[in-house]
Amino acid sequence: MRHLSLGAALCLALGAPAGAADAQLMAPIQKFMDTFNKGDMAGAAATHAATADLTIIDEVPPFHWRGEQAFQTWAADLDADGKKKGMSDMAVAVSAATREETSGDRAYVVVPAVFTFKQGGVAMRENAHMTFVLRKGAEGWLIHAWTWTGPKAPQRVAPSKR
Repeated sequence: MRHLSLGAALCLALGAPAGAADAQLMAPIQKFMDTFNKGDMAGAAATHAATADLTIIDEVPPFHWRGEQAFQTWAADLDADGKKKGMSDMAVAVSAATREETSGDRAYVVVPAVFTFKQGGVAMRENAHMTFVLRKGAEGWLIHAWTWTGPKAPQRVAPSKR
């Protein structure tokens, strides 16, 4: 019985840091989404490492950005593509991670994501997944790479009945 109690206590103790790590890993991802949704691109950029290995893969041409200015270049391309397509009110919401892997100062996190926007005044919705690679440095966890993966066709959002 004593061994069972000791084993249970050990499992609880070992499980506790995992919950803390989840919040630590999700913090820069959630801050990225929050600042992006507010239009604060400087705040969103601050969640990313400004290093040569920063990599972004998205459905916006040219689809791949890499390097210290990858975030800023992606943001400019996203803005230009949105204007070209008549898009406005762009926002991304993420849910709890469906997968997290950590190894020392590196992490891999997959989250469900929903991109909402208006195109030509029509409300649209695109379900996808975002995969992030994070690295922990002196300033905490920062995003070193991410990709947007989902079906092409956005769905029209049904008007709410009030």
